[in-house]
Amino acid sequence: MNNAVFVAAEEGANLNPLFPATYDIVWSAVVFAIILVAFWKVFLPKMQTMLDARAEAIEGNIAKADEAQAKAEAALQEYTAQLASARQEAGEIRESARLDANKIVAKAKEDAVTEQARITHAAQAQIEAERQSAVVSLRKDVGSLAIDLASSVVGETLTDDQKASALVDRFLADLEASEKAAQ
Repeated sequence: MNNAVFVAAEEGANLNPLFPATYDIVWSAVVFAIILVAFWKVFLPKMQTMLDARAEAIEGNIAKADEAQAKAEAALQEYTAQLASARQEAGEIRESARLDANKIVAKAKEDAVTEQARITHAAQAQIEAERQSAVVSLRKDVGSLAIDLASSVVGETLTDDQKASALVDRFLADLEASEKAAQ
C-alpha cells in the first residue's frame, strides 16, 4: 500500500490539489447536463403548471370573494332600505294610531257631553214633573187646610168647590207674589 501512495504522489506532484482532475470535470459536466435537461424538460413544466393552477385558483377565489362582497353589500343596502321603509311604515302606523286615538277620545267626549245633556235634561224634566206634582199636592193640601181654617173662622162650611178653589188660588197667588217681592 505504501507503494501505491508513493506512485500516486509522484504522478500528482505536478497537479494542483484544489483543482480536480479532468475526467472528474467532464463526468460532472455530463451528469450536470443530464440533470439540467431533465429538470428543464420534466420538472420545470410540471412546476410551472402547478404554479399556474395555484395562481388561477387564487384569482378565482379573489373573484369569488369580490362577488360575495358585492352581494353582501347589495344585501346590506337592501336590508338598510327595508329597514328604513319599515321604520317609515311604523311611523305612519304610530301617527295613524295617534290620530285614531284622538278621534276616539273626541268621540267619547262628544258622547259624554251628549249623554250628560240628555241626563241633565231628563233630570230637569223629572224635577219639573215632581215640582208640578208637589205644587198640585200642596195646592190641594193647602186648599183643604185653608178651607177648613176659613170654615172654622167664619163658622160656616164652604162647600162650594168653585168658590173654595178660587179662594185658594187667590191666596196662593198672593203668597207667590209676596215671595217674589221679598227676593
